[in-house]
Amino acid sequence: MGRRTALVLAGLLLGACTTKKPSSPDASTPGADPRYPSAEGLPGCVLYGEPRRSGQVPLELAELSGLAASTRHEGVLWAHNDSGNSFRVFALEASGKVLATVTLTGLEPKDAARMDLEDLVLGPCAPGEPRVCLYLADTGDNFERRTQVRLFRFPEPEVADGTVAVETLAFSYPDRPHDAESLVLEPGTGRLAVITKERDSLGEVFALDGLAPGTVAKATHLGTLQAPGGVDYRTTSAALHPSGQRLLLRTYTRVWEVRAPGASRLEELVRGQVVEVPGPSQAQSEAITWLPGGRSFVLGSEFAAQFMYRVDCR
Repeated sequence: MGRRTALVLAGLLLGACTTKKPSSPDASTPGADPRYPSAEGLPGCVLYGEPRRSGQVPLELAELSGLAASTRHEGVLWAHNDSGNSFRVFALEASGKVLATVTLTGLEPKDAARMDLEDLVLGPCAPGEPRVCLYLADTGDNFERRTQVRLFRFPEPEVADGTVAVETLAFSYPDRPHDAESLVLEPGTGRLAVITKERDSLGEVFALDGLAPGTVAKATHLGTLQAPGGVDYRTTSAALHPSGQRLLLRTYTRVWEVRAPGASRLEELVRGQVVEVPGPSQAQSEAITWLPGGRSFVLGSEFAAQFMYRVDCR
């Protein structure tokens, strides 16, 4: 190698070491991916990690449609099947292992035959009451023909096989029948709301005030949720963060989060920013729930042996 050639090469190497390279985002990390903006100023994760497998859907839940994480029984997820199955809920581990099967009673056979169960949540059995109940949403209506739909309320069971009677809480919509697969409960107040499954949006939000056995409450429209640019629609499950400032929406293809720093009521939250957050690819994705503490969430899918996923903070 000649002296001149050596000097040229040395100069090139020195320039490579001292010249600042333009930074480019690593698309493999959600924090750098513009699809997943950070959640500054909100309780919970600032950035989410990638979804990871936590288990598999068991045979008993071949049409898994709803999940709710217990705050009373550590590590327990309550789950149920879609329409056409027995009137039961199941206690699961995150791995998908069934811990208990609870049979629900209190319905006439003709009423049970018309059920289309879509989601469930945990919350106070009544405002200000310390007892915790499960609310199971019989709100599915594919052809939008039901003039009344209903929730079933029952005390959270022990994690053991057994039988529990339900109370029926009926309601109707103020405009027309809707298909709804998402039920949420407002922290602090215990107020319930459904999010409808729409062909042109992420759903209409209806608050369910005045629910009581023996009456038919009238739902109140709170707003419409839209994906940025209208790129997605048909919400199949939702989960409201314990802070009330974040709302997860599961569709068949993505997971969205509605964010409203400082929100204390659903009326404020529905006006928040809608952003995409990490979510796995699943067949017939129809279940999502926060884990206690609001720093992780779990996603389930219809069809036995499909994977269940968990998303944690980075």
